[in-house]
Amino acid sequence: MSTRPAHLSPPDDETGHTPWVRLALALSLGAAVSLGITRFAYGLLLPPMREDLGWSYTLAGGMNTANALGYLLGALATPVLMRRGSPSGVLLAGALLASLFMAASGFFTAAVPLLLQRLLAGVASAFVFIAGGLLAARLGARQPHRSGLLLGLYYGGTGLGIVASALGVPVALAAAHDQPHAWTWAWWALALLCLLATLVMRWPARVLARLEAAAPAGSDRSQGARVFRVRDFAFGLAGYMGFGVGYIGYMTFVIALLREQGTSPLAITAFYTLLGLAVVASSRIWAGLLDRHRDGQALARLNALLGVAAILPALTSAWPLMLASGLLFGAVFLSVVASTTALVRHNLPPSQWAAGISAFTIIFAAGQIVGPTVVGLIADGPGGLARGLVFSACSLWVGAVLATRQRAL
Repeated sequence: MSTRPAHLSPPDDETGHTPWVRLALALSLGAAVSLGITRFAYGLLLPPMREDLGWSYTLAGGMNTANALGYLLGALATPVLMRRGSPSGVLLAGALLASLFMAASGFFTAAVPLLLQRLLAGVASAFVFIAGGLLAARLGARQPHRSGLLLGLYYGGTGLGIVASALGVPVALAAAHDQPHAWTWAWWALALLCLLATLVMRWPARVLARLEAAAPAGSDRSQGARVFRVRDFAFGLAGYMGFGVGYIGYMTFVIALLREQGTSPLAITAFYTLLGLAVVASSRIWAGLLDRHRDGQALARLNALLGVAAILPALTSAWPLMLASGLLFGAVFLSVVASTTALVRHNLPPSQWAAGISAFTIIFAAGQIVGPTVVGLIADGPGGLARGLVFSACSLWVGAVLATRQRAL
């Protein structure tokens, strides 16, 4: 018989089991909205928008740079918002705003308002991602023996957004093919998906808010009076910036590269869907790694693997290897994000988790500002998109080397 106080457990479901996994899965829709749809669906819409609007690759990459800049601004603002409100409230408000800003993309064709929309969507997605990550960390603290799994489930929710985008965007484009600027209808469809996910997230937000309100004030004595200091996590932060610079180039341009190589629309849909499913599966693949390492080894190993996935499209256009690249990339990249939350949770007391997660998110956003524009500039040159992905892979490997220097506190 469990001696765990009743106020530390969510209400039992109809089978008598506490629905920790269901809570994490419902909460994972925050990651689906903030990254899977709000950011990564743009990679599917970049080719038709670029063709329709006559964009260069530099301008196309600049759209995701604007999104990353907004994400940085949102990351800077989120700790202030969470001090004034609750993580659950920030999560839901950010998801609703992200839905509205996604819908706004369907009403403009000029570059400036679209850049502004991408920036505002980035701000809102940071609210969602950081608040959801903090709630997932707190959920994992209540189930220490499977905290890596619960964290992985949250971040793996990005894969649900990727799969929904991969399946939904082609359908929306096909349905509106005889409409001017058919891609606008896809933005509206994605906004509807975000809104539906926001409605579902009301349940985990409400349950977790009630648990936090009922829990007694915690003590940080087990980890002394340690507070978050940037210098303690300098190598982890530097390694994570390498990840931010490197991964976003792949996610922004890999679909455009597949189209350049003559890949069929059906094969592209299969590629992106399988990539998203691999993200979902990653929660189980790497849960043990996240639980074992209190230092930067998890971040280093995952960054190194991601570099391998990013370099493959630069070396070959063979379909089996391209598919392997997508599967490996999907199976790894959100676990890199989860590894930094695990690093914070392993080394800091709960009262400092929000500060630690926010710091990693800020450095992540700073890296993302650089990545898309640099890859776009390279792609507009003689090397094309393939050479741009070489830059992405090198950034990831540099991040891996830096992360190996991060020590447990």
